Formats: sequence, structure tokens, C-alpha cells
Amino acid sequence: MNHLTTKLSKFFYFSLTVLLLHSCASPKDVVYFQGVGDYETKVGENNHSQTYKVDDVVSINVSTLDPQASMPFNLVKGMDESGMRAEQLDYIVDKSGNIDFPVIGQVKIAGLTAEKAKELLKQKLSNYLKDPIINIRLKNFTVTILGEVKAPGTYPVIGEQITILEALGLANDLTIKGKRDNVLVIRDFDGTKVYHRINLTSKEALDSPVYYLTQNDVVYVEPNNSAITSSSLDNRATIWVSIASVLITSSVLILTRN
Repeated sequence: MNHLTTKLSKFFYFSLTVLLLHSCASPKDVVYFQGVGDYETKVGENNHSQTYKVDDVVSINVSTLDPQASMPFNLVKGMDESGMRAEQLDYIVDKSGNIDFPVIGQVKIAGLTAEKAKELLKQKLSNYLKDPIINIRLKNFTVTILGEVKAPGTYPVIGEQITILEALGLANDLTIKGKRDNVLVIRDFDGTKVYHRINLTSKEALDSPVYYLTQNDVVYVEPNNSAITSSSLDNRATIWVSIASVLITSSVLILTRN
């Protein structure tokens, strides 16, 4: 019986060891920006320019030295209690890429940056206003972070620019089970989905076309091999441990009785 107990004990510890080994991840799987040297420099060229897309929601405010002259170009909803103009209405980019702007009608802004859209509106308003000041802001900038992150969800973006690292920061970073070398970004261009992968363990990630995210991008972090293996082993390990525990307990009881 002592021999049986010894074999069962070895089986029990072997099962635990296998489970622990398969649950471990090596540094090369989890460390960001590998290969970066001390004091290494990189000249950043931020050429990213956010462009407007179909279904975007934008707010546009037109102002001039004469507030009365610019009033017809600022859509609002009702008046407040003092008789002043109340909440300003937003514009939705339609399926043709246009917004319906007061007085001047259809203006196509899809595919334009904020600066280009301002220039276009200023040009079209030049027949009605002198030196108009245009302020335009994207209102529906969100990114969705899914998969092996600590806080998956859809996050609003303040401002008009966000990097994938900042977005993952909103989701409290990847879990230890997240696959850092193959993060998927799904981007929508007016109904056409574009898929791109980025390796966050490489310093070249800073040059990726999806390092800067655009509105409504989806970032998906796959589970790494350790997570997949440990998941498949969890059930088997539970069964092994249960069987080993029962057998060891039974053998101890038999030995005690003898």
C-alpha cells in the first residue's frame, strides 16, 4: 500500500507541475517594445490626420465680428428662459459624405481633415460673411477594446487623436494572457472593413498604420498560447486532482485500518 500511496502522490504533484508549466508566459511574450536600447532616440513624424467618415457626428460653430450676421449659420434648438439661443445642433455625415449646412446646403466633408473642412466651409461662406471663424469638432469619437484586457468596453475619446497604447491604457492594459505580438485592429471605411495587425513587442509598432486609431476602431487582443493551453488543461487538471485526491485518501484510510 505504501508503494501505491507513493505513486499516487507523484501523479498528483506531476499534474500540478504540468498545469503550472503550461500557465507560464516567457518575457518575450509579454514585454513591450523589445530591442529598444538605452538613450535610443526616434524622431517622431506625426503625419496622422483624422478624417471624417460617413455617420460621423460633428459640431460646427461659425462666428464673425457681427454675431447677427453669423447667426443663420449656427443651428440651435429653441431658446433659453432669457430668450437667448439655446443648445446648438450637430450635423451627421450622410451616406454620400455630406452634411446639410444652413443657407449653403450640401457640403461634402467625408474624407477631409478638420483643417480641410474648415477651409472648404470658409470658402463657401465667403459670399455671405466677412472673415468667418469656423470651429468644427468630432462628437462621436469612440474606440472599442475587446479580448484579453482588464477592462474591455467602448471608450469615448477626448480630443481628435489617440494612439493604440493610450486606448489600451483606457482598458487598464492587457492581461498577462493577452497576445501582444498580434493585436488586431478593425477599421471601417464607409462600410468597408479593413483588418490590420500590430506587434506591440516590437519597437517598430510606433510606425504601424494603426498606431494612431480613428473613430469607431475596434481593437481585439487575442489570448496567447499559455491562456489557450491553460484553459484546455483546467478541466483535465481538475479531474486529475479530484481522482488523485480520492485515491490517496482511500489508500490512507485502508492503511490506517490495517
